[in-house]
Amino acid sequence: MQTELLSTIQSPADLRKIPIPELPKLATEIRHAICEQVKQSGGHLAPNLGVVELMIALHYVFDFSNDRLLFDVGHQCYPHKLLTGRQHLLNNLRKRGGMSGFPSPDESPYDLFSVGHAGTAISTAVGMARGDTLQGEAYHPETNRDGRRVVAFVGDASIVNGVAMEGLNNAGTLKRQMLIVLNDNGMSIANPQGAIADYFDRLRVGSTYRSMKSSMKKMMRGFPGGSMLEDMSHRMTEMLKDAIFEDSWFEHFGILSVGPIDGHDLTSLIEMLIEVRDVDRPLLLHANTVKGKGFEYTEKNATAFHSSKPFEVNKDKVQVQPSERSFTTAFSDALIDIMKQDDKVVAATSAMPDGTGIDRVIEQFPSRVWDTGICESHALDMLAGMAKTGCKPFFAVYSTFFQRAFDQAFQEVALQGLPVRLCLDRAGVVGGDGAVHHGFCDIALLRVLPDSVLLAAIDERTLQHGMKFMHSFDSAISAIRYPRDVVTDRFPNSPPFELGKAHQLLSTNQPKLAILGYGTTAIDAIDAASRIDSNSIDVYDARFAKPVDGDLIESLLGASIPIITVEDHSVIGGFGSAVIEEAVKRKLDTTLITTLGLPDYWIGHGSRKEQLEEAGIDATSIANVAERILNTQQSESPVVITS
Repeated sequence: MQTELLSTIQSPADLRKIPIPELPKLATEIRHAICEQVKQSGGHLAPNLGVVELMIALHYVFDFSNDRLLFDVGHQCYPHKLLTGRQHLLNNLRKRGGMSGFPSPDESPYDLFSVGHAGTAISTAVGMARGDTLQGEAYHPETNRDGRRVVAFVGDASIVNGVAMEGLNNAGTLKRQMLIVLNDNGMSIANPQGAIADYFDRLRVGSTYRSMKSSMKKMMRGFPGGSMLEDMSHRMTEMLKDAIFEDSWFEHFGILSVGPIDGHDLTSLIEMLIEVRDVDRPLLLHANTVKGKGFEYTEKNATAFHSSKPFEVNKDKVQVQPSERSFTTAFSDALIDIMKQDDKVVAATSAMPDGTGIDRVIEQFPSRVWDTGICESHALDMLAGMAKTGCKPFFAVYSTFFQRAFDQAFQEVALQGLPVRLCLDRAGVVGGDGAVHHGFCDIALLRVLPDSVLLAAIDERTLQHGMKFMHSFDSAISAIRYPRDVVTDRFPNSPPFELGKAHQLLSTNQPKLAILGYGTTAIDAIDAASRIDSNSIDVYDARFAKPVDGDLIESLLGASIPIITVEDHSVIGGFGSAVIEEAVKRKLDTTLITTLGLPDYWIGHGSRKEQLEEAGIDATSIANVAERILNTQQSESPVVITS
């Protein structure tokens, strides 16, 4: 398909030159461009296909070079990026130097925040609305018509997030324009009510309705019993409103609500946005959309195409690029095995059943597994409550999303001594999703909790052993981390986990160096050792970041054997820090310890392989560090002079 209209758009100003009747053609071109690229690179397909008309309409009515556009669930930003001068980046979507899959201020001034977590748009929009007002830059219908308007774009069920509720509660206190666009692509908040709802909304928002309502109140006060009639009128109005608006509860936040309207009818969307653009109080526009709109296979299976791998379409048959067995799948199988053996085991996830592998567990144990929606804090508190009753809960969550529930991990789990088990998927660098999704600080967060136990898996067998260890560990909070990567069965004879004990993977008679790898970096450490001198380097699967293997550390440093620690986590507060702290506690020489991990800066999107290389924790980088240490040792060896 030729992109005759799309290719003419270098900025939203070009979009506004296109006549409205031609915009549906542009929408088709945008969908085609996105789909063709995701076929090759993978990416968030269905969410972006569903918001094309909304993005076109918003950029047609608002000028976001001046106005503010805040995204929630940032994976719905592809059409926005194509309309704001980034078409040239699409060919390298989610790759180094290409288009990020999430809003990114580094890419464009049209992106105000790097956004990868849900629930944040309303609160940040309230903040910008207040800030612009204080700076004298806010839109005002009388005193500053060229001022900045604020729009929060919310979708993919993130409105149910606790932070979104907090934002709504504060948005209602604003005394100025603020628009919240609710992209409802299948949530349970409300159902469309057709033409009556559309008419009623337009009437309520319009100045005619407001003046008519005021006049009716004044007129009723003139009749005998007028106050009673006024009250009756108000009650009837509220009853009618509740009968037509299933989402009228937004008004209890002090926010006008308009809709539902058809989120794919460009003409109506533009007309409605023009009508509500200048309303001088917070207003929510509820738009119904179809997730995956535009292609039969994405509309029918929007979940599978939410974040898709590369795929091909041949004669209406979709063939997704086959993938090797993943840690996520291995986790799912391990949890199923445990749940078969113990009916006290329960599990939950927060809106990520597919991503965490919990979907397969739900199929087998529908009464013992829950998807709470985008509510990580609630999920962890719920599981704490279940643990208190004697259940054995497992929480499957991305490392990056667990951060949102740290307070609950502290207050309701760790402080109570409850054995809730965290299964941290996507730990470490995550590839194409980039910095917004890196699981870089879970060790640092959890290590501060007294009695917490932290594990990592290096392959399928160690993942199974780690899960079994946590199942039987009933003393405190525990967590196991594993990456978004292919899982191997490289060490089928690995022994079960023993609390605080590392497992030796590579042994030499007289080691000159020891590498302690936490998680899959232990495999890279073996590969690094084999490139240098496998007869001089011992390699260990550390297994635990808390408690670390203090006896092993003491035996190595006591023999003056240098240690390299390697982890796919920030070097600040991570496994290496724990090793140094243990050495200090035992009064050992910490100058013999070298820590490798994620650096103290943000690593951008690209392949996971590229990110590990940039961090210096791939096999080549580990080998270079090990070789430098061995060479230093050799040069510092005493010179023996013979006669």
